[in-house]
Amino acid sequence: MQGLHLTADLYGCAGEAVLLLDAARIAALCHQEVLACGLTPVGERWVTFPSYQGRPSGVTGTVLLAESHLALHTWPESASVTLDVYVCNFSGDNSAKARTLLARLIAAYAPARQLCQELRRGGLDGAAAAQALT
Repeated sequence: MQGLHLTADLYGCAGEAVLLLDAARIAALCHQEVLACGLTPVGERWVTFPSYQGRPSGVTGTVLLAESHLALHTWPESASVTLDVYVCNFSGDNSAKARTLLARLIAAYAPARQLCQELRRGGLDGAAAAQALT
C-alpha cells in the first residue's frame, strides 16, 4: 500500500454561502471536481445537521473513490471547512490528481486563511511493514 493523504482547514470562507449549508450543492461541487481531476467516484453520502440554537448547522459528507476518498465538513457559524483527500497509488501515481482536487475545492471556498498538510502513507512492503510494527 502506498498513497498520499492531504488535509486542509479553511477559515473565513468567502465563496458562495450555499456551499456551507446545502448538501446537494456541496455534493454536486465535489462530484464535478472529482471527475474534472480524473478520479473515479464509486459512492457518496451527505448529511446536513439539524439547526442548533436557531442557527443552521453544517454538512458532512464523503465521496468514495476507486482511488480512496474525499471527505468534507462545514461549519457555517464560522465560515470554516475541513477537507480530507486520500488517494492510493496502487495502479498509478494519483498524487497530482489529489493535489489538483484539493486546490480546486479550496478555490471554490475562497478562504481568508488555510492550513494544508500532506502525509505520505504506506510505501513499505509486507515484510518491512511487519518489522516496523514490532
